Amino acid sequence: MASPDPQPILSVRDLSVAFRVDNVWRPAVEKLSFDVGARQTVAIVGESGSGKSVTALSVMRLLPAANSRVEGVIRLDDRDLLQLPEEEMRKVRGDKLSMIFQEPMTSLNPVLTIGFQIAEALMHHRGLERPAAEAEALRILERVRVPAARERLHEYPHRFSGGMRQRVMIAMALACKPKLLIADEPTTALDVTVQAQILELIKLLQAEEGMSVVFITHDMGVVAEIADRVVVMWKGQKVEEGEAARVLERPEHPYTKALLAAVPRLGSMKGEARPKPFPEPEAEADRASEDAPMSASPISAAKARPNGPTAAKEEEFDIEPVSPASRRPLLEVANLVTRFPIRSGVFGKVNARVHAVEDVSFSLRAGETLALVGESGCGKSTTGRSILRLVEPNAGRVLFEGQDVRALDPQGLRRMRRRMQMIFQDPFGSLNPRQRVGTLLDTALKVHRLGDTAERRRQVRDIVGRVGLSEDARE
Repeated sequence: MASPDPQPILSVRDLSVAFRVDNVWRPAVEKLSFDVGARQTVAIVGESGSGKSVTALSVMRLLPAANSRVEGVIRLDDRDLLQLPEEEMRKVRGDKLSMIFQEPMTSLNPVLTIGFQIAEALMHHRGLERPAAEAEALRILERVRVPAARERLHEYPHRFSGGMRQRVMIAMALACKPKLLIADEPTTALDVTVQAQILELIKLLQAEEGMSVVFITHDMGVVAEIADRVVVMWKGQKVEEGEAARVLERPEHPYTKALLAAVPRLGSMKGEARPKPFPEPEAEADRASEDAPMSASPISAAKARPNGPTAAKEEEFDIEPVSPASRRPLLEVANLVTRFPIRSGVFGKVNARVHAVEDVSFSLRAGETLALVGESGCGKSTTGRSILRLVEPNAGRVLFEGQDVRALDPQGLRRMRRRMQMIFQDPFGSLNPRQRVGTLLDTALKVHRLGDTAERRRQVRDIVGRVGLSEDARE
């Protein structure tokens, strides 16, 4: 673990970011300041929407200029990045400053080979000729432990698993040996075994290259694994900062304490207590009337809403168990098989098959939660897609509420999907970026003919509130 450097590599002062929505500027980050020392890892932590990724994109100067406003100072090696001309900033990106994005599949060009994409960065930033760039690309892929790197250099991104694609992203980010690496939730979409490998790889490469790291995450377990210092953000503001060990062991701010308390632990969900909503103040003020210590009691946040569901109640509730035998299975899966053909040649002849799901059986009763657990590539997601017939299984039986899903015609399947839905892994790839949240929700209701315009509008308002989004999130 590195100690802070007297002269930080990165210094952020009074960073404020706002986005223009319907001609109104809405703040996303407010007066944020922090430093990153040489060879140091600083984790920026907070829930979704707290401003973590906006901060990272501001440092990289990748926010759209047309509808964003960035103020403050972002100093990298004594150069204020916000004042650099765009041509000069392009030289900084990739050379002194690189970024690993959260979803590698949407960050890699699907129509270019992995080797070409890495070589392109080397040719642009280091001035290498193509043969030298391709040789260096191979060396970098081997360094990030991509198996059979020489053969895989000429493959396209879709041929790689999620963990391997993230290794490729790390290779691209490190190709030009940057002084500062920004990692925006690089392990969120990965299973725990691959996540551990990626974290270990980042730490190893950091030690070898001597670079500094800004690690964006919401996972306190990852913070404990990789961070020297921690910056905790909530609603665009920094609420706590300190050495990682101190913040994790002796958090001072109520929000930090709540984040740590929310970390799931084995055996912590025994069914004897109902979930407690996170304490959130009923109202906010632009400024305080007097200084308050950072060690304010965490119960104060709950007291801010004495009549709401987050009032400070610590008692447990007895939940009367219902015997599984008294409930019929809602979902029955028997001997499910899904295989994908591997084609080759001009005529696409099938010469092999990928056995994605083989003879899987289980049942699920109403009110139960069943976890499908396994490493990347073991068939978990394909099982879910096969149940909904988003991919067609080759064999087996799927019964939902007693109906054979595989026997349904298109109209019957559409009716069935009103009651059987899937949340996908990557929200960026699942949501249409050209449509507002309210429109997306309304379209789903309209497709399934659930209510007239007024009723759908009411349902959208209700859904937005139930999942914890603010009223203006629809717009």
